[in-house]
Amino acid sequence: MPKRTRTTIWRTATTTFVVTLMAVFLAPAAARAAAPRESRPVYSYAQAIRESVWVDTGLDEDGDGRSDRVAADVVRPAEPARQGRRVPVIMDASPYYSCCGRGNESQLKTYDEHGHVVQMPLFYDNYFVPRGYAFVGVDLAGTNRSDGCVDVGGRSDILSAKAVVDWLNGRARAYTSRSGGTPVKAGWTNGRTGMIGKSWDGTIANGVAATGVKGLRTIVPISAISSWYDYYFAQGAPLYDGGPDELADLVESGGARAHCAAVQRRLADGSPRSGDRTPLWTERDYVKDAAKVRASVFLVHGMQDLNVRTKHLGQWWDALARHGVERKIWLSQTGHVDPFDYRRGAWVDTLHRWFDHELLGYDNGVDREPMADIERHPDQWATSTTWPPRGTRTAVLHPAAGGQAGVGTLGLRRAAGTETFTDDPGLGETDWAAHLTASTPEKAGFLTAPLTRDLRLAGSAQVTVTATPTTASAHLSAVLVDVGPDTIRDYAAAGEGISTLPGRTCWGESTAGDSACFKETRAKTAAVDYTVVSRGWADLGHHASATRGVPLTPGRPYSMTLRLAATDHVVPAGHRLALIVAGTDKDLIDPPSTRPTLTVDLSRTTANVPLVGGAAEFARATGGRARVPAPAVLDGVRAPRATRHIPAG
Repeated sequence: MPKRTRTTIWRTATTTFVVTLMAVFLAPAAARAAAPRESRPVYSYAQAIRESVWVDTGLDEDGDGRSDRVAADVVRPAEPARQGRRVPVIMDASPYYSCCGRGNESQLKTYDEHGHVVQMPLFYDNYFVPRGYAFVGVDLAGTNRSDGCVDVGGRSDILSAKAVVDWLNGRARAYTSRSGGTPVKAGWTNGRTGMIGKSWDGTIANGVAATGVKGLRTIVPISAISSWYDYYFAQGAPLYDGGPDELADLVESGGARAHCAAVQRRLADGSPRSGDRTPLWTERDYVKDAAKVRASVFLVHGMQDLNVRTKHLGQWWDALARHGVERKIWLSQTGHVDPFDYRRGAWVDTLHRWFDHELLGYDNGVDREPMADIERHPDQWATSTTWPPRGTRTAVLHPAAGGQAGVGTLGLRRAAGTETFTDDPGLGETDWAAHLTASTPEKAGFLTAPLTRDLRLAGSAQVTVTATPTTASAHLSAVLVDVGPDTIRDYAAAGEGISTLPGRTCWGESTAGDSACFKETRAKTAAVDYTVVSRGWADLGHHASATRGVPLTPGRPYSMTLRLAATDHVVPAGHRLALIVAGTDKDLIDPPSTRPTLTVDLSRTTANVPLVGGAAEFARATGGRARVPAPAVLDGVRAPRATRHIPAG
């Protein structure tokens, strides 16, 4: 387990006993009052101190012969400084403060004539500064008012944000201007820092935590990347056109773009569209450094996020668990959506208590609450004491041929035989699932018997496929589907599960230039006959190595294990669980260079599915006599939109 430097008041019984005795015998009566459980809005937001500093990163990515400096805009309460008290910091490091905006309303930073920040996007400063926190919004290197170059999750991105944490803890230098200026120390903070952010911002929090930097006490990554290779590829299969060089060009400031051509060339050269895992991707893999994480982690993700897919969540969560990192998780039915926009009141309350606990040390019980909150139906939530729940075990499920080609069964017994399909890049998972019970040439589907009791999947599944291609290239998709009627969030619609309303609610204090009031939302729902539960994709040419793909030999069988996205889903009694094996998943992966036909060896194809109760529970759920006919054509959400994805919010 990683070393811990955190001092908290709930750690050991011995410490608690000693502290209690000291408090009783040494403290005056007023000090023996009940310890605070919640920070209160007792400080003026209107009178808060607003200042900008430029932190020296120690890098010279733009090659101008000077150390790059990144801009950090600070909003902090004035009263604690006058009282000689230091405050903790909530920090969001982002590339989007000037180019693309943050939140559902795409807010940007704005400044007054003196260059001091007027509007800080989102509610964090409005809500937490009156409660005794400082908020720091950091422009990543190469963006907005910062020097340097954007390197999309590499050392410049991560070390530019880490340098600010170091400055807050007295280990780095900062100045009053972008060049020259007067040195500035952060004497107003105790150094205890929590990082938060959605998508790319949350990715930076993951990366900074993986450096093991001291002073970073907690991170709250929302829909965040844990390995940049897995943002652009799925085991060798390209997820969509474009690469990190294009993303850097999107967010870089005009000045950086003029000086960072060499960095963009390195990004392009180091990320070939072959899907090979190059050293560039190794540098941007935070999962491998999970052992260094000192901070606690509160993970939030939409289970239908098709931008930053939940594979990122699953592999990061599992790595943190292996190293004993304190953690908490929320899983929603949405796509790429911030919890402020689908569970606002509960989110603000939980985040408030989390920061109070982690940064102020308040014993408010948030650490003793259930580890996981999971959205079962729109706006209906359940909890789990641990996640995945105790009793979750892998059940090895076997596909078997049925009475018609491409429509088989899924059960515990190994089966012989084969199924054949031909890759059709014009079709995807919604087409496959809609015709699960029909023989179609582009997919093979396998269904359980109707369930006689609920069956819960929790965690990351794996599907091993043994297939013989007819061409030298082939892509594979594996999809788990809950077949049965339900009402779910419409994650494929424009709001990815929410609709934005004209009314506003307010969270914190406002000023003339920075409102704490944000548009309300409600769930956008769809009535469906099936729900896609989890997905995974791969390039069969990478069957032997993630580092380098090879041409396939037509007529030769290959085995490959596809790692599916993490999920938590209950398949209700009366529904069926289905596995689909197919080729190109339209608009979710790019097609191969050929159009192969693949013959699947069912005796060497399995689905390893994490089920609460494992194989025994699967046997009980599928062993009854339920007879529920499946419709010939199933309705689901619309096909995922063919849009250019960027890890934004």
